Amino acid sequence: MSEYVGLDVSMKETSICVVDAADEIVAEGKVASSPEAIAAFVARHAPGAVRIGLETGSMSGWLWRGLVRLGLPVILIDARHAHAGLKLQLNKTDRKDAQGLARIMRAGWYKEVHVRSPESQQARHLLASRSLLVAHRVDLENQVRGLLKGYGLVVGPVGQKGFAPRALELIGDEPALQAVIGPLLTVREVLRRQIAALHKQALAGARQDPVTRRLMTLPGVGAITALAFRATIDDPRRFANARMVGAYLGLTPRRYASGEINRMGRISKCGDRVTRTCLFQAANVLICRVTKWCALKVWAQRLKKRVGHKKAVVALARKIAVVLTCMWRDGTSFRWTKQHQDQAAA
Repeated sequence: MSEYVGLDVSMKETSICVVDAADEIVAEGKVASSPEAIAAFVARHAPGAVRIGLETGSMSGWLWRGLVRLGLPVILIDARHAHAGLKLQLNKTDRKDAQGLARIMRAGWYKEVHVRSPESQQARHLLASRSLLVAHRVDLENQVRGLLKGYGLVVGPVGQKGFAPRALELIGDEPALQAVIGPLLTVREVLRRQIAALHKQALAGARQDPVTRRLMTLPGVGAITALAFRATIDDPRRFANARMVGAYLGLTPRRYASGEINRMGRISKCGDRVTRTCLFQAANVLICRVTKWCALKVWAQRLKKRVGHKKAVVALARKIAVVLTCMWRDGTSFRWTKQHQDQAAA
């Protein structure tokens, strides 16, 4: 007999529901949120399980790998697609969600999600931690700037190493400012050192990976951008077309078309935020700071004259993602062309 299993995962317990091919509930229950406990329940109540489904979440990757290791036909599905079906239920409980997921597995109405490799997941965690610390450092710097501005003191444009000396110079011997701003500068220095340590780890990882080094041959793409793209995409062959990467990273505009209405909106921003930000920065560097001309820079400069700088940067970020995917698939490095350099000079 064929059975279909739905798993509604929480931190401590996982609700499980098993339905048969006729959509009748065979078994229900709750077990500890561990691969071994879930596998034991499935072995007792659903030995002929065809599909076992769970939604994307913080624990889903770990559970998916554990269940696959135990030989179970587990599928990780998009939580947004699952939510569209589960919201039709009048009552929302863990038990009802498990029932809904089991019926989604039986009907086959789901979108399977790619589970990244442990190496890519580790790189993503490293970059996410670095991004978080950078955001906190910027917040502290803005707070210090705001406090000093209230006393008529302006820090001005300074580098990372010059920020603290400049702030201390403005504070001087004022005890009130020392008591307030001193702790902020101390915490900022700790953050700066930890960011440097994480950055060093990221550079070491990029240096050891041949794919990341190849992606860095594209102008404007540094080690952090290449490593973020490498960790997010994980396997370029899972995309039927390289242009799909732009939509996957949230770099394509939303569209609403119904009847006589047909309008395009802003980009969806539905992908990984860190990778999308890195691509924006790479595109801005290519347009503004890279002096050597290439096909991408010529195309972006022409687009900039028509639609403006911001839209050109977004479009170039999307094109960079497509080019990086093609380079990864083909195993090739970026090629500079003398033709476009001559066109730019003319």
